[in-house]
Amino acid sequence: MNTKNKVFHLKTCGTCRKIIAAIAAEEKCELQNIKQEHISPEELDWAAGVTGSYESLFSRKAIKYRELGLADQQLSEQDYRRLILSDYSFLKRPVLFIGGEVFAGNAPKTVEAAAAKLAKLG
Repeated sequence: MNTKNKVFHLKTCGTCRKIIAAIAAEEKCELQNIKQEHISPEELDWAAGVTGSYESLFSRKAIKYRELGLADQQLSEQDYRRLILSDYSFLKRPVLFIGGEVFAGNAPKTVEAAAAKLAKLG
């Protein structure tokens, strides 16, 4: 799979916009608005392979997570995969593919690690 530098984000998400600006991702990465163009099964499978799980890419903050009562269910890795592919809101935001690594979410240490990796690449 082509592992070019890419940021999966939601264009209307203020946090995503701040992170993209802070690490200058627009200059060095392809940006993909996940509401308009969902992550592909191949990209998701690759990212899960790098991170070790689909769960690591899954957002429990999605409104549908509560609406569907998923917090009360025991979800499998295949459930996480199916849900992420079925609705863009289940993908953690942002997800960054940088230099063959995957950084998922907006935790400060995740963003710092992504910024450091991007800076190393020049």
